[in-house]
Amino acid sequence: MALQALQSSGVAFRKILSHFPEELSLAFAYGSGVYRQTGPSSDQKNAMLDFVFTVDDPVTWHSKNLKKNWNHYSFLKFLGPKVITTIQNNYGAGVYYNSLVTCVGRLIKYGVISTSILIEDLLNWNNLYIAGRLHKPVKIIAMNENIALRSALDKNLKSAVTAAFLMLPESFSEEDLFIEIAGLSYSGDFRMVVGENKTKVLNIVKPNIAHFRELYGNILQENPQVVYKIQQGRLEIDKSPEGQFTQLMTLPKTLQQQINHIMDPPGKNRDVEETFLQLAHDPDCGEVVRLGLSAIVRPSSLRQSTKGIFTAGMKKSLIYSSLKLHKMWKGWLRKTS
Repeated sequence: MALQALQSSGVAFRKILSHFPEELSLAFAYGSGVYRQTGPSSDQKNAMLDFVFTVDDPVTWHSKNLKKNWNHYSFLKFLGPKVITTIQNNYGAGVYYNSLVTCVGRLIKYGVISTSILIEDLLNWNNLYIAGRLHKPVKIIAMNENIALRSALDKNLKSAVTAAFLMLPESFSEEDLFIEIAGLSYSGDFRMVVGENKTKVLNIVKPNIAHFRELYGNILQENPQVVYKIQQGRLEIDKSPEGQFTQLMTLPKTLQQQINHIMDPPGKNRDVEETFLQLAHDPDCGEVVRLGLSAIVRPSSLRQSTKGIFTAGMKKSLIYSSLKLHKMWKGWLRKTS
Protein backbone atom coordinates (compact mmCIF):
# COMPACT_ATOMS: atom_id res chain seq x y z
CA MET A 1 0.00 0.00 0.00
CA ALA A 2 1.47 3.34 -1.06
CA LEU A 3 0.55 5.19 2.12
CA GLN A 4 2.47 2.68 4.23
CA ALA A 5 5.73 4.15 2.96
CA LEU A 6 5.08 7.28 5.01
CA GLN A 7 4.00 5.54 8.18
CA SER A 8 6.67 6.95 10.45
CA SER A 9 5.38 8.73 13.52
CA GLY A 10 7.62 10.54 15.96
CA VAL A 11 7.33 10.46 19.73
CA ALA A 12 5.97 14.03 19.69
CA PHE A 13 3.00 13.00 17.55
CA ARG A 14 2.25 9.96 19.72
CA LYS A 15 2.40 12.12 22.86
CA ILE A 16 -0.19 14.48 21.38
CA LEU A 17 -2.37 11.54 20.33
CA SER A 18 -2.33 10.19 23.89
CA HIS A 19 -4.36 13.22 24.99
CA PHE A 20 -7.38 12.10 22.92
CA PRO A 21 -9.80 9.16 23.04
CA GLU A 22 -8.19 6.07 21.53
CA GLU A 23 -10.98 4.85 19.23
CA LEU A 24 -9.45 6.01 15.94
CA SER A 25 -9.55 4.18 12.61
CA LEU A 26 -6.97 6.61 11.20
CA ALA A 27 -4.96 9.52 12.57
CA PHE A 28 -2.56 11.57 10.50
CA ALA A 29 -0.64 14.82 10.71
CA TYR A 30 -0.17 17.07 7.69
CA GLY A 31 0.91 20.53 6.59
CA SER A 32 3.89 22.78 7.12
CA GLY A 33 4.42 21.64 10.72
CA VAL A 34 5.13 18.12 9.45
CA TYR A 35 6.74 18.50 6.02
CA ARG A 36 9.04 21.40 5.28
CA GLN A 37 7.64 24.04 2.94
CA THR A 38 9.31 26.98 1.28
CA GLY A 39 7.92 30.51 1.53
CA PRO A 40 6.07 31.96 4.55
CA SER A 41 5.37 28.48 5.98
CA SER A 42 9.05 27.56 6.21
CA ASP A 43 9.29 28.03 10.01
CA GLN A 44 8.60 24.37 10.82
CA LYS A 45 9.58 24.60 14.48
CA ASN A 46 6.85 27.11 15.36
CA ALA A 47 4.25 26.08 12.78
CA MET A 48 0.86 24.91 14.00
CA LEU A 49 0.49 21.13 13.76
CA ASP A 50 -2.54 19.94 11.79
CA PHE A 51 -4.20 16.58 12.50
CA VAL A 52 -7.17 14.60 11.22
CA PHE A 53 -8.78 11.91 13.38
CA THR A 54 -11.08 9.41 11.68
CA VAL A 55 -13.61 7.73 13.98
CA ASP A 56 -16.21 5.00 13.48
CA ASP A 57 -18.61 6.41 16.10
CA PRO A 58 -18.38 10.23 16.27
CA VAL A 59 -21.03 10.61 19.03
CA THR A 60 -19.14 8.33 21.41
CA TRP A 61 -15.78 9.85 20.46
CA HIS A 62 -16.94 13.45 21.01
CA SER A 63 -18.60 12.42 24.27
CA LYS A 64 -15.28 11.10 25.57
CA ASN A 65 -13.31 14.01 24.14
CA LEU A 66 -15.62 16.54 25.80
CA LYS A 67 -14.79 14.93 29.15
CA LYS A 68 -11.05 14.98 28.44
CA ASN A 69 -10.75 18.24 26.47
CA TRP A 70 -13.79 20.39 27.27
CA ASN A 71 -11.89 23.62 26.61
CA HIS A 72 -11.03 22.62 23.02
CA TYR A 73 -14.61 23.22 21.88
CA SER A 74 -16.50 26.42 21.14
CA PHE A 75 -19.92 27.23 22.64
CA LEU A 76 -21.23 24.20 20.70
CA LYS A 77 -19.97 21.98 23.55
CA PHE A 78 -23.01 23.06 25.57
CA LEU A 79 -25.26 21.40 22.96
CA GLY A 80 -23.66 17.99 23.52
CA PRO A 81 -21.97 15.30 21.40
CA LYS A 82 -25.05 14.44 19.31
CA VAL A 83 -25.45 18.02 18.04
CA ILE A 84 -21.68 18.30 17.47
CA THR A 85 -21.80 15.10 15.40
CA THR A 86 -24.80 16.36 13.40
CA ILE A 87 -22.89 19.56 12.59
CA GLN A 88 -19.81 17.50 11.76
CA ASN A 89 -21.58 15.11 9.38
CA ASN A 90 -24.22 17.28 7.73
CA TYR A 91 -22.55 20.64 7.16
CA GLY A 92 -19.43 21.72 5.28
CA ALA A 93 -17.17 18.87 4.18
CA GLY A 94 -18.12 16.37 6.88
CA VAL A 95 -15.28 17.28 9.24
CA TYR A 96 -15.36 19.08 12.61
CA TYR A 97 -12.26 21.16 13.47
CA ASN A 98 -11.07 22.35 16.85
CA SER A 99 -8.37 24.94 16.21
CA LEU A 100 -5.72 26.90 18.11
CA VAL A 101 -5.45 24.24 20.82
CA THR A 102 -2.30 23.96 22.96
CA CYS A 103 -1.22 20.37 23.50
CA VAL A 104 2.18 19.16 24.81
CA GLY A 105 3.53 22.68 24.35
CA ARG A 106 2.54 22.88 20.66
CA LEU A 107 -0.26 24.78 18.97
CA ILE A 108 -2.45 22.29 17.12
CA LYS A 109 -5.61 22.07 15.03
CA TYR A 110 -7.47 18.79 14.66
CA GLY A 111 -10.35 17.69 12.52
CA VAL A 112 -12.68 14.81 13.31
CA ILE A 113 -14.40 12.92 10.48
CA SER A 114 -16.57 9.80 10.37
CA THR A 115 -14.85 6.77 8.82
CA SER A 116 -17.80 6.14 6.49
CA ILE A 117 -17.86 9.77 5.28
CA LEU A 118 -14.11 9.74 4.67
CA ILE A 119 -14.35 6.52 2.66
CA GLU A 120 -17.11 8.09 0.51
CA ASP A 121 -14.95 11.17 -0.10
CA LEU A 122 -11.89 9.08 -0.96
CA LEU A 123 -13.81 6.98 -3.46
CA ASN A 124 -16.15 9.55 -5.01
CA TRP A 125 -14.59 12.98 -4.25
CA ASN A 126 -17.88 14.30 -2.85
CA ASN A 127 -16.04 17.20 -1.19
CA LEU A 128 -12.37 16.59 -2.05
CA TYR A 129 -11.54 18.11 1.32
CA ILE A 130 -9.84 15.46 3.48
CA ALA A 131 -9.38 13.32 0.36
CA GLY A 132 -7.42 16.25 -1.12
CA ARG A 133 -5.18 16.51 1.93
CA LEU A 134 -4.39 12.82 1.46
CA HIS A 135 -3.16 13.49 -2.10
CA LYS A 136 -0.10 15.02 -0.46
CA PRO A 137 2.41 13.33 1.88
CA VAL A 138 1.10 12.93 5.42
CA LYS A 139 2.41 11.31 8.60
CA ILE A 140 0.26 8.34 9.52
CA ILE A 141 0.26 8.14 13.33
CA ALA A 142 -2.38 5.45 13.88
CA MET A 143 -4.29 3.14 11.55
CA ASN A 144 -6.45 0.11 12.22
CA GLU A 145 -7.10 -2.91 10.00
CA ASN A 146 -10.15 -1.45 8.21
CA ILE A 147 -9.79 -3.04 4.76
CA ALA A 148 -12.41 -0.74 3.16
CA LEU A 149 -10.58 2.35 4.42
CA ARG A 150 -7.18 1.11 3.24
CA SER A 151 -8.59 0.27 -0.19
CA ALA A 152 -10.23 3.71 -0.44
CA LEU A 153 -6.94 5.43 0.49
CA ASP A 154 -5.21 3.62 -2.39
CA LYS A 155 -8.05 4.41 -4.80
CA ASN A 156 -7.84 8.11 -3.87
CA LEU A 157 -4.15 8.23 -4.85
CA LYS A 158 -4.80 6.44 -8.16
CA SER A 159 -7.66 8.85 -8.93
CA ALA A 160 -5.35 11.81 -8.26
CA VAL A 161 -2.84 10.44 -10.79
CA THR A 162 -5.58 9.92 -13.40
CA ALA A 163 -7.04 13.42 -12.97
CA ALA A 164 -3.55 14.96 -13.20
CA PHE A 165 -2.76 12.97 -16.37
CA LEU A 166 -5.81 14.49 -18.09
CA MET A 167 -4.52 18.01 -17.38
CA LEU A 168 -0.91 17.40 -18.45
CA PRO A 169 0.74 17.17 -21.90
CA GLU A 170 2.08 13.95 -23.39
CA SER A 171 5.50 14.33 -21.76
CA PHE A 172 6.29 16.00 -18.43
CA SER A 173 8.53 15.88 -15.36
CA GLU A 174 7.84 14.31 -11.97
CA GLU A 175 7.67 17.81 -10.52
CA ASP A 176 5.02 18.81 -13.09
CA LEU A 177 2.94 15.79 -12.09
CA PHE A 178 3.27 16.36 -8.35
CA ILE A 179 2.39 20.05 -8.69
CA GLU A 180 -0.73 19.07 -10.62
CA ILE A 181 -1.69 16.46 -8.01
CA ALA A 182 -1.05 18.77 -5.05
CA GLY A 183 -3.17 21.45 -6.71
CA LEU A 184 -6.25 19.28 -7.34
CA SER A 185 -7.94 20.14 -4.05
CA TYR A 186 -7.15 23.86 -4.43
CA SER A 187 -8.97 24.19 -7.78
CA GLY A 188 -11.51 26.96 -7.29
CA ASP A 189 -10.79 27.23 -3.54
CA PHE A 190 -11.64 30.79 -2.49
CA ARG A 191 -8.96 30.60 0.22
CA MET A 192 -6.31 30.70 -2.51
CA VAL A 193 -7.54 34.20 -3.30
CA VAL A 194 -8.20 35.36 0.27
CA GLY A 195 -5.84 34.24 3.01
CA GLU A 196 -3.65 31.56 1.44
CA ASN A 197 -0.33 32.15 -0.27
CA LYS A 198 -0.95 31.83 -4.04
CA THR A 199 2.34 29.95 -4.53
CA LYS A 200 1.28 27.45 -1.85
CA VAL A 201 1.25 24.41 -4.16
CA LEU A 202 4.79 25.08 -5.41
CA ASN A 203 5.97 25.62 -1.83
CA ILE A 204 4.52 22.24 -0.83
CA VAL A 205 5.99 20.24 -3.72
CA LYS A 206 9.50 21.59 -4.28
CA PRO A 207 11.06 20.57 -0.91
CA ASN A 208 9.15 17.26 -0.85
CA ILE A 209 9.73 15.64 -4.25
CA ALA A 210 11.20 12.55 -2.55
CA HIS A 211 8.10 12.17 -0.35
CA PHE A 212 5.76 12.50 -3.33
CA ARG A 213 7.86 9.95 -5.23
CA GLU A 214 7.57 7.57 -2.29
CA LEU A 215 3.80 8.05 -2.20
CA TYR A 216 3.15 7.63 -5.94
CA GLY A 217 6.12 5.63 -7.27
CA ASN A 218 4.47 2.19 -7.24
CA ILE A 219 1.23 3.52 -8.73
CA LEU A 220 3.13 5.12 -11.62
CA GLN A 221 5.24 2.03 -12.27
CA GLU A 222 2.15 -0.21 -12.36
CA ASN A 223 0.00 2.10 -14.51
CA PRO A 224 -0.26 0.66 -18.06
CA GLN A 225 -0.89 4.12 -19.58
CA VAL A 226 2.39 5.70 -18.54
CA VAL A 227 6.09 5.27 -19.32
CA TYR A 228 7.88 6.23 -16.11
CA LYS A 229 11.57 7.02 -16.70
CA ILE A 230 12.63 7.03 -13.07
CA GLN A 231 16.31 7.87 -13.64
CA GLN A 232 15.44 10.98 -15.69
CA GLY A 233 12.43 11.89 -13.57
CA ARG A 234 10.28 12.04 -16.73
CA LEU A 235 6.95 10.54 -17.70
CA GLU A 236 5.09 9.97 -20.96
CA ILE A 237 1.36 9.21 -21.08
CA ASP A 238 -1.17 8.06 -23.65
CA LYS A 239 -2.93 11.21 -24.90
CA SER A 240 -4.86 9.46 -27.67
CA PRO A 241 -8.68 9.80 -27.56
CA GLU A 242 -8.84 6.14 -26.52
CA GLY A 243 -6.37 6.75 -23.69
CA GLN A 244 -8.18 9.86 -22.48
CA PHE A 245 -11.56 8.09 -22.64
CA THR A 246 -10.20 5.31 -20.43
CA GLN A 247 -8.91 7.88 -17.95
CA LEU A 248 -12.19 9.81 -17.91
CA MET A 249 -14.18 6.64 -17.26
CA THR A 250 -12.08 5.81 -14.18
CA LEU A 251 -12.43 9.23 -12.50
CA PRO A 252 -14.34 9.43 -9.19
CA LYS A 253 -18.12 9.51 -9.57
CA THR A 254 -18.75 13.08 -8.38
CA LEU A 255 -16.09 14.49 -10.71
CA GLN A 256 -17.61 12.52 -13.61
CA GLN A 257 -21.03 14.00 -12.79
CA GLN A 258 -19.64 17.55 -12.69
CA ILE A 259 -17.85 17.09 -16.03
CA ASN A 260 -21.01 15.65 -17.58
CA HIS A 261 -22.98 18.64 -16.30
CA ILE A 262 -20.47 21.06 -17.86
CA MET A 263 -20.45 19.25 -21.21
CA ASP A 264 -24.14 18.32 -21.54
CA PRO A 265 -26.26 21.13 -23.07
CA PRO A 266 -29.74 21.65 -21.54
CA GLY A 267 -32.29 19.21 -22.94
CA LYS A 268 -29.78 16.71 -24.38
CA ASN A 269 -29.53 14.44 -21.31
CA ARG A 270 -26.70 12.33 -22.71
CA ASP A 271 -25.21 9.61 -20.55
CA VAL A 272 -21.70 9.94 -19.14
CA GLU A 273 -20.14 7.53 -21.63
CA GLU A 274 -21.45 9.48 -24.64
CA THR A 275 -20.24 12.76 -23.15
CA PHE A 276 -16.79 11.34 -22.40
CA LEU A 277 -16.42 9.92 -25.92
CA GLN A 278 -16.82 13.49 -27.22
CA LEU A 279 -14.60 15.02 -24.54
CA ALA A 280 -11.80 12.51 -25.19
CA HIS A 281 -11.37 14.04 -28.67
CA ASP A 282 -11.51 17.63 -27.38
CA PRO A 283 -8.15 19.50 -27.13
CA ASP A 284 -9.64 21.34 -24.10
CA CYS A 285 -10.31 18.08 -22.24
CA GLY A 286 -7.94 19.00 -19.41
CA GLU A 287 -9.56 22.38 -18.87
CA VAL A 288 -12.99 20.77 -18.60
CA VAL A 289 -11.62 18.39 -15.95
CA ARG A 290 -10.22 21.41 -14.10
CA LEU A 291 -13.62 23.11 -14.21
CA GLY A 292 -15.20 19.93 -12.84
CA LEU A 293 -12.75 19.95 -9.93
CA SER A 294 -13.52 23.60 -9.21
CA ALA A 295 -17.24 22.81 -9.14
CA ILE A 296 -16.55 20.36 -6.29
CA VAL A 297 -13.92 22.30 -4.35
CA ARG A 298 -15.35 25.84 -4.43
CA PRO A 299 -18.65 25.21 -2.59
CA SER A 300 -17.07 22.59 -0.31
CA SER A 301 -14.27 24.91 0.91
CA LEU A 302 -16.67 27.83 1.33
CA ARG A 303 -19.15 25.78 3.39
CA GLN A 304 -16.39 24.29 5.54
CA SER A 305 -14.81 27.69 6.22
CA THR A 306 -18.21 29.14 7.18
CA LYS A 307 -18.79 26.16 9.49
CA GLY A 308 -15.36 26.84 11.05
CA ILE A 309 -16.62 30.14 12.48
CA PHE A 310 -19.05 28.16 14.65
CA THR A 311 -16.86 25.16 15.50
CA ALA A 312 -13.87 27.35 16.43
CA GLY A 313 -15.85 30.25 17.89
CA MET A 314 -15.65 33.89 16.83
CA LYS A 315 -12.50 34.76 18.81
CA LYS A 316 -10.44 31.81 17.52
CA SER A 317 -11.76 32.34 13.99
CA LEU A 318 -10.53 35.95 14.01
CA ILE A 319 -7.12 34.90 15.37
CA TYR A 320 -6.82 32.05 12.84
CA SER A 321 -7.79 34.34 9.94
CA SER A 322 -5.24 36.95 11.05
CA LEU A 323 -2.51 34.27 11.11
CA LYS A 324 -3.42 33.24 7.55
CA LEU A 325 -3.36 36.86 6.35
CA HIS A 326 -0.02 37.39 8.10
CA LYS A 327 1.43 34.41 6.19
CA MET A 328 0.08 35.78 2.93
CA TRP A 329 1.59 39.21 3.70
CA LYS A 330 4.98 37.63 4.49
CA GLY A 331 4.86 35.76 1.19
CA TRP A 332 4.09 38.94 -0.71
CA LEU A 333 6.95 40.81 1.03
CA ARG A 334 9.40 38.02 0.11
CA LYS A 335 8.41 38.23 -3.54
CA THR A 336 8.76 42.02 -3.67
CA SER A 337 12.03 42.27 -1.70
